[in-house]
Amino acid sequence: MNSTNCGNGSAEEEVYNAQRVKKQYHRHSSQQIQQLEEYFYKEYPHPDRNQRQQLSRELGLDQKQIKFWFQNKRTQIKAQNEKADNNVLRSQNEKIHFENLAMQEALRTVVCPACNATSLADEDKSHILHALRMENARLKQEYQQTMDYFSNYAVDSLKKHSLGEGVGVSPQEDYGHMPPHSENLVPPHDSTGTQDLDKSSLIEAACGAMNELIELFHVNEPLWIKSMGEGRYTLHRDSYDKLFPRSSHLKTTSARFESSKDSAEVDMAAIHLTERLLDVDKWKDMFPTIVIKARIIKSIDTGIMGGLLHLMYEKRHILSPLVAPREFFFIRYCRQLNSSTWMMVDVSYDFIKELQDVDPMRSWKLPSGCMIQDMSNGKSAVTWIEHVQVDDKSLTHRMYRDLVCNGQAYGAKRWTTSLKRMCERFAFSMGITTKPKHELEGVISSLEGKQNVMKLCHRMEKSFCEVLSMSDKLDFPQLSDQSSGVRVSLRRSNGAGQPEGFIVSAATSLWLPLSKENLFNFFKDENKRAEWDVLSSGNPVHAVACIPTGINPGNCISIIQPFVPEETKMLMLQESSMDTLGGTMIYTPIDLAAMISVVNGEEAMQVPILPSGFIISDDGRASKGVGSLLTVAFQILVCRNTLTKQLNMESVATVHTLISSTVQKIKLALDYSD
Repeated sequence: MNSTNCGNGSAEEEVYNAQRVKKQYHRHSSQQIQQLEEYFYKEYPHPDRNQRQQLSRELGLDQKQIKFWFQNKRTQIKAQNEKADNNVLRSQNEKIHFENLAMQEALRTVVCPACNATSLADEDKSHILHALRMENARLKQEYQQTMDYFSNYAVDSLKKHSLGEGVGVSPQEDYGHMPPHSENLVPPHDSTGTQDLDKSSLIEAACGAMNELIELFHVNEPLWIKSMGEGRYTLHRDSYDKLFPRSSHLKTTSARFESSKDSAEVDMAAIHLTERLLDVDKWKDMFPTIVIKARIIKSIDTGIMGGLLHLMYEKRHILSPLVAPREFFFIRYCRQLNSSTWMMVDVSYDFIKELQDVDPMRSWKLPSGCMIQDMSNGKSAVTWIEHVQVDDKSLTHRMYRDLVCNGQAYGAKRWTTSLKRMCERFAFSMGITTKPKHELEGVISSLEGKQNVMKLCHRMEKSFCEVLSMSDKLDFPQLSDQSSGVRVSLRRSNGAGQPEGFIVSAATSLWLPLSKENLFNFFKDENKRAEWDVLSSGNPVHAVACIPTGINPGNCISIIQPFVPEETKMLMLQESSMDTLGGTMIYTPIDLAAMISVVNGEEAMQVPILPSGFIISDDGRASKGVGSLLTVAFQILVCRNTLTKQLNMESVATVHTLISSTVQKIKLALDYSD
């Protein structure tokens, strides 16, 4: 095309061009044009410039005509699609409308299959609904009267009788405390073997145990007998069997009953104490010297009976490798009797026999538990009952048989004493209880720093107590000395909070002709530490900081610095505790930098510790003179990488020799020989 076709030509040329375009457009038939339009629309619904040029050449149309045609075509098809969709929706709407009319008609003529009667009239419905509401109100009133009677009966009975050592129930002001709820305390946990349990039987067993425990709390003689010498309360077996007849669960001739009752005043409000006792993790924290393991197997909603009901497992010990631990599967049931009194009962129940990896005939818990009464001054009066049937005499070393078989080792006194000690420790950690400061207490000035150190020491105590449970797993029987009762075990560290590698633990127990108070004071004396402490290498030690944890001067946390020239950056963290049943002194080496970080409030749970220490208790032979039982335990990291058989035996032999020599040093310092 030359320049004359660009709009600058003459009029004759424009007429000529128009005639030429018209001829080209009519060169195809209308059918061919329709076919080309449909083909290009299907292939190119949005043609670009090149495609429009191609269509323009084929059809003899201007490109603008092509562009507008496609736009109109798209608009037309969109309108057709919307019209089709509207028709479909209109049809479906009519169908639903007719179905709705049919259902309304069916409801008007509904017939009850049970009585073959038609639906009731509106007046009849209103009358029946009113009657049901009246019946519901009557049932609620009866239920409330029953529960009020139960609570008043329990409290009135408890008020009329003394409780063990004279702790009774007194009316308290209602502070609006509601009973704690299980979803706020422990996560529900289910295990294989408990899904098919009869819920009604479990609730019946729990309520029966609760009723029995209430009777045991408010009756003294002739049901409870107080021993003349020690002042302990034990059940009179014949009177108990007459009041609560039942068959013996353990059928062996060596089985025996243990029963005891004790009371104490503790530094914690009843509502908070109840919540801690019902949380399984806090339960273990409250009794680190008694409870090794505890878990909730299943939580059960008791419905209208109220309260909390858990199926639980518990493993407890007395901090000696010479005594087998006791294991229980039981129901724990807690109820609030009134605004200031809670009751918690434990009773054994055969609910997961297929999961029991221990002999279920060794230990059986009869209704046991505690009553917690709020004293309105931030304190609580706690009365505790322990009642079990056991068959473990053959599993208990002769040195501990008096302590275990007379009920002192696992009795109620131990629970109340441990609870009182831990509540006192908690009060000191929170700054609730104050006393004249120790001269070294000011070294750790901030409350946060003190709480962090106390948290680390609590973990140290729990770790130490868990190590002592070696009676059921003796890795090196050839190194067990039957005369001294040394137990040795090897393990790999199991996570944060312990040095990484292989750890050898060794423990032994012995009898000494000293009172528990004198023995405790001996270990607390800094001037005598070099006589027995291998970590001090015979050098003197000096306490650089002290945090009181109780009223007793011996209840404290100490940061000790040994005068060892090559160990200038190594300290010892130590906690000692003394109560009416005995004492503990637990310590661990700790790096200076780690100790500073803990004092400054940094995370204490990651600091690696490997505690050793001593456990002191009565020997259970009050009529045979003064004597105490001492448990000594050490832990040593022997290897961080691969442990060869030779290194294994050498390390174990070294630790065995170490604990044996320490025992001999203690005897020598106390001027005692076998």
